Amino acid sequence: MGQALGCYQVDQSNVAIKEQFGKFIDVLEPGCHCLPWCLGYQIAGGLSLRVQQLDVKCETKTKDNVFVNVVASVQYRAVADKASDAFYKLTNTREQIQSYVFDVIRASVPKLELDAVFEQKNDIAKAVEDELEKAMSTYGYEIVQTLIVDIEPDVNVKRAMNEINAAARMRLAANEKAEAEKILQIKKAEGEAESKYLSGLGIARQRQAIVDGLRDSVLAFSENVPGTSAKDVMDMVLVTQYFDTMKEIGASSKSSSVFIPHGPGAVRDIAVQIRDGLLQGNAANL
Repeated sequence: MGQALGCYQVDQSNVAIKEQFGKFIDVLEPGCHCLPWCLGYQIAGGLSLRVQQLDVKCETKTKDNVFVNVVASVQYRAVADKASDAFYKLTNTREQIQSYVFDVIRASVPKLELDAVFEQKNDIAKAVEDELEKAMSTYGYEIVQTLIVDIEPDVNVKRAMNEINAAARMRLAANEKAEAEKILQIKKAEGEAESKYLSGLGIARQRQAIVDGLRDSVLAFSENVPGTSAKDVMDMVLVTQYFDTMKEIGASSKSSSVFIPHGPGAVRDIAVQIRDGLLQGNAANL
């Protein structure tokens, strides 16, 4: 806005209030206007038609006695057709809006618990907007939008909420881990059972093959060598297997197997051999 030689300029998105000898005359639109000051015309002030924003921080208490700071963002603007009301009826627009925001929030939040405040913040914003629209339209202002941009509980309450959330997630993770371990144990047991089953089948087939082979060998040897019994053939087969086993053990350089006779008679023979060995060693020393 500017004034020179009785001319006055109103910028875009603004209006000016024209008075004559202190009385309201007209609202001047953007452009250049002639104001003969000698006739008592003057500009009482200007008014912006742009959207303005006011952030209001309100402390209140929820239904479950938790103190929270609610931040409401109010976007408003003056209506061009009611510019005179907006200029003359309100001394401080921002303080007026702030008072209405405080009133609505402190009437709405105490009816809700803390979790419900977060869930119903849009409802709170709508209630604030409706109340402001109804009140501020009388003074020539339009409420464009109202938002609840932040809900901040007390620090201790926030820490407790985070701990509850963390504990719930840890409990869920523990359940998932236990379930995974359970599945692994079940699969491992199923694998061991299948392995043992197949191993049993293999051993059974191996023993059946050995029995069939021994039977065929005994029958063939008895038929080809007259005068031999089945017992003689079995003894000879066992002795042959024994020497084959000893040969394989001796051929391996990394073998750690030791064959010791077992049974009461065998134990007695081992004891006699150890005692005789000790006696012979003592006699040699003397």
